[in-house]
Amino acid sequence: MKVYWMVTVPRVVLGLIFLAGAIDGFFFVATGSHLMHPPTSERGLALEAALKATGFFWPFMKTVELVGALCLLSNRAPALGLALLAPIMAVVVLFHFFLNPQGIPLALLLIVCGGLLLRVYAPRYAVAFSSELAVQIRG
Repeated sequence: MKVYWMVTVPRVVLGLIFLAGAIDGFFFVATGSHLMHPPTSERGLALEAALKATGFFWPFMKTVELVGALCLLSNRAPALGLALLAPIMAVVVLFHFFLNPQGIPLALLLIVCGGLLLRVYAPRYAVAFSSELAVQIRG
C-alpha cells in the first residue's frame, strides 16, 4: 500500500498533468486556441506569449512534456520521464510563485509529487553523480 501512495499516485498525477499540458499545447500549435486556459496574470501571459513567439520552443517543450508524461504513465523508464520533466517543473513552479500566484496550489502539487518520485528514483540517478563513473571513463 505504501508503494501505491508514495510512487504510483504521484507518478500518475504528474503524468496526467503533463499529458494534459502537452495535448493543450499541441492543440494550440494546430489551431491557435487552447482547450483549457486557467486564469493567468498579465505578466504570466507575457511570458507565455514570448515562448510561443519563438516559433520553435513551444512545440519543443510540449514534445518533451509528452514524452515525459508517457514515460510516467506507462511506467516505462519513469526515472527518465521525471528527469525530462524536472526542468519544466522547475519553471512551472517558479512561474506560479512569482508571476501567477493563482497557480500556487498546482506548484505545491508538483513539488510534492516530484519530491516523492525523486526520492524513489534517486538510486537511478546516482550513477550520473558518482566518482566511479569518472574513474571508469578515464580508464
